[in-house]
Amino acid sequence: MSIPTDHPFDFDPTYGMTLAGLQAIRPPQAPPGFDAFWQKRYGRALAVRPEPRLSPSGDAHTDWQVRDIAYTSTDGVAIGGWLLTPRQGQVRRGLVVGHGYGGRDQPEFDLPVEETAILFPCLRGMPSRSIHPPISPDAPWHVLHEIDDPDRYVIGGCVEDVWVAVSALLALYPAIDGHIGYSGISFGGGIGALAIAFDGRIRRGHLTVPTFGDRKRWLTLPTVGSAHSVQEYAKTHPDVFEKLRLFDAATAAARISVPMLAAVARFDPAVAPPCQFAVANALPKSKFNEIFILDAGHFDYADSAVQQTALRERVGRFFRGL
Repeated sequence: MSIPTDHPFDFDPTYGMTLAGLQAIRPPQAPPGFDAFWQKRYGRALAVRPEPRLSPSGDAHTDWQVRDIAYTSTDGVAIGGWLLTPRQGQVRRGLVVGHGYGGRDQPEFDLPVEETAILFPCLRGMPSRSIHPPISPDAPWHVLHEIDDPDRYVIGGCVEDVWVAVSALLALYPAIDGHIGYSGISFGGGIGALAIAFDGRIRRGHLTVPTFGDRKRWLTLPTVGSAHSVQEYAKTHPDVFEKLRLFDAATAAARISVPMLAAVARFDPAVAPPCQFAVANALPKSKFNEIFILDAGHFDYADSAVQQTALRERVGRFFRGL
């Protein structure tokens, strides 16, 4: 075990919690109208025709054919990203891959999947391919965009971007219906929990150090992540918590019924571990669900390479069942 003890933060990124304490965290109660709110949004996203457009990419790889992709999401927002397909073999499944808070400037070529069409969207407002003024591309401001209006809050729009990404994959490869998964880290992990809970087309999900879990804790625990911006905002807008309850990844996770792999960290200065574990612990008890414990997230540590290798192998096995 190599939980960091030497760090530059003026708070304890373990928050003084033992593994047993983290595993005992229960998800928050859903606010009134939670399911209806998201079901309505999902219906709206399903009505969108994404019209995916493919073009040659400046990126290249020996194992993957790489193409740039653009599609139209809800509110007419243009989403850009990359599509990877195998150079050898058929496309038998699809995977939407989320990103951290900061966007994405290239696809990942080392995902341990085969015979898979992999879509890497940049969610609305995020670098490098979905800049959308007036949404700020900078995480501390992005997370605040329209935060006082649940129907317009940017986080809801990003969830819709994932749903429409699934529609885009199906438009390109109709035969993969029933064989689409989602994988996301940090920001993409929280967005993923919200998306998977209400989209039956996503049949497996992998979330690493997911954010947006247990918003009450999220608003109180010291952090260097996006929650810090919202905590500062809440000082002058104390009613923001009630609105954020509709965007709680742990509340959503309790509604997920497909196999899940959640990787959560015991030390994390950007996404407080209690909030991560709130998401993982909320997943229904099932022989198909897996929890992978990392010593740390958003921080380099001694056994990082070893644990990431083990997690990668687990991810590969997990998605082979898709």
